[in-house]
Amino acid sequence: MLFAGCTNPSPQQSTSYTSQSLSVLPALPKTDRKINGLTFVAPPEPFSQNPMPAVQAVGAGWIAVVPYAFTRPGTPNVQYHEHGQQWWGERPAGARETIRLAHEAGIRVMLKPQVWIPRNWTGTLDFESTEDWATWEADYERYILRFAALADSTGADMFCIGTEFRTAIEKRPQFWNALILKIKAVYKGKLTYSSNWDDWDKVPFWSELDYIGMGGYFPLLQETTPDVDRLKKAWQPIRDRLKTYSRQQGKPVLFTEFGYLSVDSCGWRNWELERGIENRNINEQAQANCYEAIFSTFQHEDWWAGSFLWKWFPNMRGHEGYPERDYTPQGKKGEATLRKWYK
Repeated sequence: MLFAGCTNPSPQQSTSYTSQSLSVLPALPKTDRKINGLTFVAPPEPFSQNPMPAVQAVGAGWIAVVPYAFTRPGTPNVQYHEHGQQWWGERPAGARETIRLAHEAGIRVMLKPQVWIPRNWTGTLDFESTEDWATWEADYERYILRFAALADSTGADMFCIGTEFRTAIEKRPQFWNALILKIKAVYKGKLTYSSNWDDWDKVPFWSELDYIGMGGYFPLLQETTPDVDRLKKAWQPIRDRLKTYSRQQGKPVLFTEFGYLSVDSCGWRNWELERGIENRNINEQAQANCYEAIFSTFQHEDWWAGSFLWKWFPNMRGHEGYPERDYTPQGKKGEATLRKWYK
């Protein structure tokens, strides 16, 4: 599951906004201390040593725990095997232990159950019949409520109700509205949803959640090693649109995911770079520059709650391929940049 669930292959969509001036929009109250987060890759076996000191060393105050389930293309079910086939870190026992260790170290947790679709993307998940939709939704509800209860019992600080379900939300909004009510009956903490970088303004239920969550995989520049100043310039119109939307909705924006491969041209469409990654040129500086640009653009904005870096391997366990080219900054130039901003 090296690259599961990160971004989508669709072209960037144009987004329309009101002409209302930013100056007359109501100001949001300043958020608490920034959510400086890491997305934990669930390890295949129990931790050989406590992974939290490394989290503290880069200044991260949050982690995202991701217990994956999966849906096979064309099949209306959500498969989650808590007693087998799942990696240890994805099972309830592994998630509980990860949360326990995090809280013991003073690190907050977002529990983020996420569906992976092999060779496909959750945003295009679709079924022809109402019966198939109902079958899939019943499975998803059981899966999500299972972890909402775990989030409540472990004191998880935030819960993410889903990730990048573009078509499912567009076609079946009533299911999601009902699901949110059921989650709130089980879990009393903060809630978000992880929208895609190009459809966050199409989500109809932000008013029911605490954060406008999205993947921050906005394509910026195609340069081999993108320049920080040019990256920051490319971020400006995106930042302004998000600021306007945040104030209109009265909710802070949270990058539930963001990340860059450590290869040439990682300031552009990373999901395309994932294909054939083993043959791409390693470029740690490009990754570090992208980190510098995103943090210098957003970290000082009071409407921006923070972010969860995609991704972090506890004790470097869980990678299945090419960590030197993967999204993790561990042992790379990007780690120093991350530490600078998170600390």
